[in-house]
Amino acid sequence: MRRLCLAALLCLPLPALADGEKAGKFDYFVMALSWSPNWCALEGDARNSPQCDEDHGWVLHGLWPQYHRGWPSYCPTVERAPSRAQTSEMADIMGTGGLAWHQWKKHGVCTGLSASQYYDLSRDAYGSVTRPEIFRKLDDAVTLPASVVEDAFMEANPSLEADMVTVTCRDRYIQEVRVCLSKDLEPVPCGRDAIKDCTMKDAMFMPIR
Repeated sequence: MRRLCLAALLCLPLPALADGEKAGKFDYFVMALSWSPNWCALEGDARNSPQCDEDHGWVLHGLWPQYHRGWPSYCPTVERAPSRAQTSEMADIMGTGGLAWHQWKKHGVCTGLSASQYYDLSRDAYGSVTRPEIFRKLDDAVTLPASVVEDAFMEANPSLEADMVTVTCRDRYIQEVRVCLSKDLEPVPCGRDAIKDCTMKDAMFMPIR
């Protein structure tokens, strides 16, 4: 009887395995810029991250392929993983090579680009947006409305409109500024999933160390 049951089970069709999202199939990018002193206060110091030993301001958290609804991640790719030298070279704008590796593994693989192309494009995206200098001039921690940060980015980048940039908060701190870009790195309106502004009126903002 057991043999018959086993034979019957073996004859059943197997469930289909999902291939995951296809690399290169997405609508636009979200570029996430993190204010390093705030990230260090929230978690970097506890990790003893070398990023927190530097006078970073806005660092590139990542360049994320995005759908108009949702986003791909961990896509299958035939591209070779980046070398340690390649990830280390991104530390000047990303804080650490470890973050550069994680961003490739989760997001870069979905672009359809090689690791070197993805990092080059990430650097170009970072350079395409002016980071307001006023935040580097703070001497002490301040509380401010999240909308002030968004307004500062739009003033420094006249091509940005309100639906192309959003500010996020975490644990009462300003966390990130996210800018939506086309595949050619031109500002575009964000999708519904990406345009969720922080509405805090008294978010914490730490000065450069």
